[in-house]
Amino acid sequence: MRSRSLHRAPQTSEAARCRAKLLVAIWTFAVVVRLILIDQPYVDHWSWRQSDVAAIARNFFEYGFRFGYPQIDWAGGSAGYVGTEFPILPFLAAICYKFAGIHEWIGRSQSVIFFAISLPFFFLLVREIFDGTTAIWATFFYAFAPLNIFAGRSFMPDVPSLSLGIIGLYFFLRWLRDLKMTPFYLAAIAISLSILIKVTSIVIAAPILYILVERLCQMPGVSQKRPTMYRGIALFAAITLLPAAVWYWHAHQIAERFYPHHFFGAGGVRLESFSWYWDIAQQTATSSLTPILAILALIGLFVAPRGKFGCLFDWWLAAMVLFVLAVGYGNRHPWYQLPLVPITAAFGGAGCAFFESKISSRVAVVALSILLAGSFAILAFLYVRPLYESSAAQLRDAGLKLNKLTASDALIVAVDGGNPTIFYYAKRKGWHFLEQRGIYDGNPKNSQQAIADLERLRRQGATHFVFTTPRFWWLESYPELTQHLNETATPLETTPEFKIYKLTSGPK
Repeated sequence: MRSRSLHRAPQTSEAARCRAKLLVAIWTFAVVVRLILIDQPYVDHWSWRQSDVAAIARNFFEYGFRFGYPQIDWAGGSAGYVGTEFPILPFLAAICYKFAGIHEWIGRSQSVIFFAISLPFFFLLVREIFDGTTAIWATFFYAFAPLNIFAGRSFMPDVPSLSLGIIGLYFFLRWLRDLKMTPFYLAAIAISLSILIKVTSIVIAAPILYILVERLCQMPGVSQKRPTMYRGIALFAAITLLPAAVWYWHAHQIAERFYPHHFFGAGGVRLESFSWYWDIAQQTATSSLTPILAILALIGLFVAPRGKFGCLFDWWLAAMVLFVLAVGYGNRHPWYQLPLVPITAAFGGAGCAFFESKISSRVAVVALSILLAGSFAILAFLYVRPLYESSAAQLRDAGLKLNKLTASDALIVAVDGGNPTIFYYAKRKGWHFLEQRGIYDGNPKNSQQAIADLERLRRQGATHFVFTTPRFWWLESYPELTQHLNETATPLETTPEFKIYKLTSGPK
């Protein structure tokens, strides 16, 4: 028996060294992938959300570092204070602007940094719940799932929030294991920041409650550790929830007091039709995760070992399914499903470990692993590549031209589909068109509605009007609006991408 134990120890040590090397390789390559086009302008398929965050950062930089009063650009001549998530990311970007100037890579790099920090903790979390083999596969899937690759280089709060949640979960497990205070405070602070940065991260409460109840059930009823646990739980709840409650109450007050009276994410809580959810499911299983990961995760859901805390990812998955259902309208944006990436990655890793345990040939395991990893990487590349393609270049080009043609106090009316990219690159304030209380209100019902809205904005100080390519059809579909522009505006610039008019005080 002693001989067998000595023989097993070197094998275990060798496997651990191999996993460590694989983890370093995955981490390095994953970070490098996210640095591709890190300086790309905000014209990709998530341009509008990034342009809003970037505008808040620039407004901090240019109008004063008033942390509690984030400002957007599409509220006309008003200050544009809005209720948002805890704006630590645009605030940090604004500080960096003071030393390096305003650059897209500064905002994008924040997500890269948070992802890079979270990756080892995700490996440790999965290893704690399952085993080392599962953890390596899960880390690989988590690192290269298309949705996570693209979100992990976007100037948005989603990846930083998810990363902090994963780190917090790991340290919470560590605290429950030994009841030491260092992992306790690290867990509480990380999860508190996660919820502050993105309130939808509150779904992480489900796995936390699960492992908490599981740990309490493992304690004997007379255990002396229970009072310590109860005090710790109360303090943990205070640290994680009270700052979020205070901030979001403040953000709600900002939205109530200031035009455009907007609270980011408002209106997302709405049930939708079955076809709506089916479309989300299809997109998640293909372009967000790849079919390979979706299938492996489904298998892993049934074959994953359910040992100590083994249902953590089950509870997280259940909470995410309920979230997608309840916030049906909000989930039209794929980044809302980002927490499904670590969940499915963990189950996908469990599926791989299960199949590996059934194959006795080492050569077959290596060959199949290379085939699986290569196939997943190719699919991930094919699905993520279209997201980098420009969907708002004409908005950026029009914005840059407006910056040259107009005075710094000009107010722009933009036919932009609700995308604020044009305002960000113009460095000008203005309104989306049509608009209702500052919010984009879709296409006009007729020319009369468009003319009435334009004249109302002119009376509020609008100085310029701009069309962009996707809505040139307005000029033919609303002939009275076109005639009205010919009579009350002067063309300044016409290109295949945009048309810029200077509004006059009346008929020419």
